Amino acid sequence: MTALNPLERRRALAGLLGVSPALLVIGLFLIVPIVILAAYSLMQADPYGGVQAAFSSEAWYSLLYERDLDDNLAFAWSYLQVAGRSVSIAGATTLITLLAGFPVAVWLAMQPASRRPLLIFLITLPFWVNLLIRTYAWILLLRDSGFINSALLATRLIEQPIPLLYNNGAVLLGLVYTYSPFVVLPIYATLEKMDVRLLEAAQDLYASRLRTLFKVVLPLAKPGIIAGAVLTFIPCLGAVVAPELLGGGTKMMLGNLIYRQFSDSRNWPFGAALALALMAVVMLALTFYALRLSKKQEEAA
Repeated sequence: MTALNPLERRRALAGLLGVSPALLVIGLFLIVPIVILAAYSLMQADPYGGVQAAFSSEAWYSLLYERDLDDNLAFAWSYLQVAGRSVSIAGATTLITLLAGFPVAVWLAMQPASRRPLLIFLITLPFWVNLLIRTYAWILLLRDSGFINSALLATRLIEQPIPLLYNNGAVLLGLVYTYSPFVVLPIYATLEKMDVRLLEAAQDLYASRLRTLFKVVLPLAKPGIIAGAVLTFIPCLGAVVAPELLGGGTKMMLGNLIYRQFSDSRNWPFGAALALALMAVVMLALTFYALRLSKKQEEAA
């Protein structure tokens, strides 16, 4: 291996200095918190909150097992139920936002360039309001004395209020409302660069609108669809506000479970282990997808 000459060393040093701010931010706000979580997960829980500086793997055992009255380990089905509910609600949220967001993104991309900034502004406008306030607004709409039930009662379509709040449907509605822009914007960013002449060519070849959609628009929008699905599914797994407020705390998801270990249960090691386990599953899934995508690109090349 040949040594670098002075010019190459200066260039390498300049490149390192150039990326050093990014490396510092990643180290402080990503790597350090993960290391702290890993350390907490291997300590004993303090009954008054926090951890005790003594090694213990009890938190990792608690992911799948719990101790009965005789201090024997028994399989903990409750946490698997919470994980299953989280995956199902996150998957349903992703599917609904894709079905609802894709037509909106296509419509946006077909609008005149002068009108698009205003429409995008209107889509992103809810982000200017705190998520907690937006979620509370849904409580006012969905509760028994809320606007929806009051309107239905006033029109005599129902005789008593419908339980619209504190169930999985309310949680799903809140998540769909929250994450819809995360689907619309990536798909729009992909279709914005689409050559309209491709659509004209498909029509000249007597392709119907539906066939043009599946053969031309969908393949072009595929990167945006995948990005939107990832940006929706992963945050939904760790959602806290919507399940806590719209689910009434009874429809617990993984985010609520982790939050309550650090707050109500005061079991920081178990909360850290849960957070690391969720993070590991997500990273493995993303890595598997990235490897498959890289393999397909190599085969296509």
